[in-house]
Amino acid sequence: MKTYSFYFSLLLLLFAVTTANAQNIVKSLERDVPGQGKVTIHQDERLDAAIGKEKLPASAGMPDEQQFIKVAGYRVQVYAGNNSRAARTEAQNIGYKVKEYFPDLKVYTTFTSPRWLCRVGDFRTIEEADATMRQLRSTGVFKEVSIVKEQVNIPL
Repeated sequence: MKTYSFYFSLLLLLFAVTTANAQNIVKSLERDVPGQGKVTIHQDERLDAAIGKEKLPASAGMPDEQQFIKVAGYRVQVYAGNNSRAARTEAQNIGYKVKEYFPDLKVYTTFTSPRWLCRVGDFRTIEEADATMRQLRSTGVFKEVSIVKEQVNIPL
């Protein structure tokens, strides 16, 4: 048993040293092997940042653009119509009304066949969504509100 733990520890140490030496996979692929040639990879800085280890300087990317990850969460649905042009207009108008009352809430007006939907918020828990749903109802303007499960955007 001691032999296995020794080899396992040695393997972990080797992995840690290898990971520390290689900044990312692209940098580890670039190498100069005598007698076999040299590998050089030319690519945009944004790809390096997307791969993992290196962060972009603020001037290289778009500084105003916020990055998100998609996770399972909840939104509050404030409108669901049919597939007509009037339903599209109504969904957008409801979104504008939500923005009037709650300017910091994200509004998502989408067409999910066969209807137009207006949903608000990016909530990780149902409790957060419920609190917002109660606030929307308390205005008296949004009556048919409900909580729906959906992929939500969480800022990094």
